[in-house]
Amino acid sequence: MSDQGTSKVTAEGGQMWSALASLWPFMWPEGRWDLKQRVILAVIALVLAKVVTVLIPYSFKFATDALTATGEAADQALLPAWLVTPVMLVLAYGVGRVAAMGFNQLRDAWFAKVGQHAVRELARQTFIHLHGLSLRFHLARRTGALTRVVERGVKGIEAIVRYVILSAVPTILEFALMAAVIAFQFNVSYLGVVAAVVIGYVWFTVYASQWRIRIRREMNRSDTEANSKAIDSLINFETVKYFNNEAMETERFDRSMADYERAAIKTWISLAWLNMGQAIIFTAGLTALMVLSARAVMAGEQTIGDFVMINALLMQLSIPLNFIGFVYREIKQGLADVEDMFAILAKAPEVTDPPGAPDLQVAGGTVRFDNVSFHYDPDRPILHGISFEVPAGGTLAIVGPSGAGKSTISRLLFRFYDVVGGGITIDGTDIRSVTQASLRRQIGIVPQDTVLFNDTIGYNVGYGRPSADRAAIEEAARMAQVASFIERLPAGYDTEVGERGLKLSGGEKQRVAIARAMLKGPPVLVLDEATSALDTKTESDIQVALNEVSAGRTTIMIAHRLSTVVGADRIIVLDEGRIAEDGTRAELVALGGIYARVWDSQRRASAQAEAAAAAAAEAKALAHPKSLREREEGMLLG
Repeated sequence: MSDQGTSKVTAEGGQMWSALASLWPFMWPEGRWDLKQRVILAVIALVLAKVVTVLIPYSFKFATDALTATGEAADQALLPAWLVTPVMLVLAYGVGRVAAMGFNQLRDAWFAKVGQHAVRELARQTFIHLHGLSLRFHLARRTGALTRVVERGVKGIEAIVRYVILSAVPTILEFALMAAVIAFQFNVSYLGVVAAVVIGYVWFTVYASQWRIRIRREMNRSDTEANSKAIDSLINFETVKYFNNEAMETERFDRSMADYERAAIKTWISLAWLNMGQAIIFTAGLTALMVLSARAVMAGEQTIGDFVMINALLMQLSIPLNFIGFVYREIKQGLADVEDMFAILAKAPEVTDPPGAPDLQVAGGTVRFDNVSFHYDPDRPILHGISFEVPAGGTLAIVGPSGAGKSTISRLLFRFYDVVGGGITIDGTDIRSVTQASLRRQIGIVPQDTVLFNDTIGYNVGYGRPSADRAAIEEAARMAQVASFIERLPAGYDTEVGERGLKLSGGEKQRVAIARAMLKGPPVLVLDEATSALDTKTESDIQVALNEVSAGRTTIMIAHRLSTVVGADRIIVLDEGRIAEDGTRAELVALGGIYARVWDSQRRASAQAEAAAAAAAEAKALAHPKSLREREEGMLLG
């Protein structure tokens, strides 16, 4: 192997041991004596299985010598006469094989709980870590690709745990015992041939496996890409249908699958070459040992039993040798599968709690932004020195054009990001000095785009406070004016809403979001463009529910449509990340600035829309005079 190849193997070997070191605490968990006891029992069974396995060829040798009567005197000198009869020796051979198999199965059974606990605990910690990473990380990742990485990583961890403990360690032990037997029963030349076979076999396996791992990584990338495209397309099913782009989506998916197909074919071809090379190396070693033993038998130095025994020993050795290749491949492939998962685990959260941070205690809920500056990218500032205060129980509206930084304010308040300059306080406490969990317990939100879990309506309303009982959930739904709709459904609160709530309309989803916020009952509430995607009638209905949920709470209303914030105590107008105007609605209208111009523009647009709707209704009525006459008669009768 070249120096470059050797250094690469060494580096990847270091990666393997590093991964195993990281996994060890999960296989020998602190405070779990029951699992440690299983590890000890599994190790005992492992040792007994290998000792019996190494002794089995002796029964084969003694049986052969007894049948040929060539080694009778030697055998009788070692064992009682009744044990060296051919039948007893053959029975001993069978019992030995069963015992070795039995100890191996006991080892697997005792270790199963340990291995599965390690997989579960690591998967759990990965899940926790993913939720601990910043919003920036998740916005930059594709959900399909991320779930695929975690799925393959968990399977890779299971393979590493199983094959290292249940295969690699037993194989090393079996090599050591087999070498001792060969050195004792034969001579150093035989041991030299065996050593050459093992070294050559391992070298070839490692070299070929490096080649296969590169192919495996390529296959993984293609698999992730194909899976990501499939999930993305299915999540956006309606959009695909709207634009009649099924063929284009199929073509995108098929291109990724074609790459996967090519990589998979290379994987199978490389496996064939690996198996062929291993077979050649082992067969060459076996033939050399058989030739040495045959010559010794012809010279009277060995018995036929010795000839059979060396064959049995080599055939026995082929099993762990084959496991070396298999285990190495599985561990390396497992490492290839988990390397992305380990990279995620190694990624430090962007937003963290200070050591020993206390929980946030809210008395009134006064929110203050003090000279806050922020950017997602240093080259593109978002907020410039924003300062405002929302008194306890008060309502502040933040309006402005798209891209002005309105939604960024809600993300900073929830501490999805930390401010670059300035500070944010609630009741005088800097939100960076308390735990994130306690901060978010004190804030509720009704977002612009309500995404529901693929579960029941009751579950989605109850998500605001998971400990709430059904009565509390129903009361929150009533206050959000969605209870009557839910009760009309055949399954009521047990109605499934579909993935991302797609079975509900926009207005129904918004009401569920309001009910969820009501059930949470936070002292601080954020309404982030909660009605911007709704029609005027639905907006008017939901506005009543929003007024209900915000009553008595410190409320920040983020809006583009000014008609939704007319009841705010104070309004600030953001423009390019700065506060351009600040005051009550009457003050801003009188100022004649940005707010006044937008208000006038939206009022005219609304009036034109209403006039157009009225004209359309009148035209429809004229097109159906009978129905118009009936309505007029009905009005007269009324």
